[in-house]
Amino acid sequence: MAAHEIEYEIYGDDMQFVEVILDSGEAVTAEPGNMMYMRAGIDMETRFGSVEDKGGLMGKLMSAGKRMLTGESLFLTMFTHRGEGKGRVAFAAPYPGKIIPIDLKQHGAMLCQKDSYLASAVGVNVNLAFTKRLGAGFFGGEGFILQKLDGDGLAFVHAGGTIHHIDLGQNETIRVDTGCIVAFQSSVDYDIQMVGGIKTALFGGEGLFFAVLRGPGRVYLQSLPFSRLAGRIYAAAPQTRSGRQVGEGSVLGGLGGLLDGDNS
Repeated sequence: MAAHEIEYEIYGDDMQFVEVILDSGEAVTAEPGNMMYMRAGIDMETRFGSVEDKGGLMGKLMSAGKRMLTGESLFLTMFTHRGEGKGRVAFAAPYPGKIIPIDLKQHGAMLCQKDSYLASAVGVNVNLAFTKRLGAGFFGGEGFILQKLDGDGLAFVHAGGTIHHIDLGQNETIRVDTGCIVAFQSSVDYDIQMVGGIKTALFGGEGLFFAVLRGPGRVYLQSLPFSRLAGRIYAAAPQTRSGRQVGEGSVLGGLGGLLDGDNS
């Protein structure tokens, strides 16, 4: 199935959203909960499994099972423009970062971190792919399972912080923190290596493993993985006692809790 040829515009800087522009009869699919707004003439329909499934009920069940393995919803939502002229529907990124438009007709199949998919033109297949090596599966940060986007249309993925892409030549390699990988072409070889030296591994602050990507192909990297952001927020959050924050904003700390009657 040839993908619909959709137009789009990305708004914002650090909290972006993408507005997809549809001709009459064109459609776009998205993860449930990503829609920001839609204008008159857009019809929304939630479907079990992938929109592209051709294998009846069993095909839809297989597709839904694959999506469960990637940590995504069992359902996809399809937005179709039924009116005249141009229809518009927008999708927002779930945390600070950037939205990356990827033309699969130009780049071919892409492998993405499993929670990065935002939306795509109808005709783009959203499936899962397994890493080729056991080491990459166990220690590569993304596990055995990645999302695979293929077809000949536009897809949108999101990632944290600033996005940087690198075009690797034949057999050219780059070593990357495993959490900083957003997506890469299927022609890129993905593996992990242990950080050299016990002292570096234990005290270097970069973890025990990093990813090795070998070209040819394009790689998209993110400067702020969501797991890193969440870890910093959790570490900075004050401890709680009986559901109340202790000592927040007070030079007295725990003593302030005693003075205001918190003796628990």
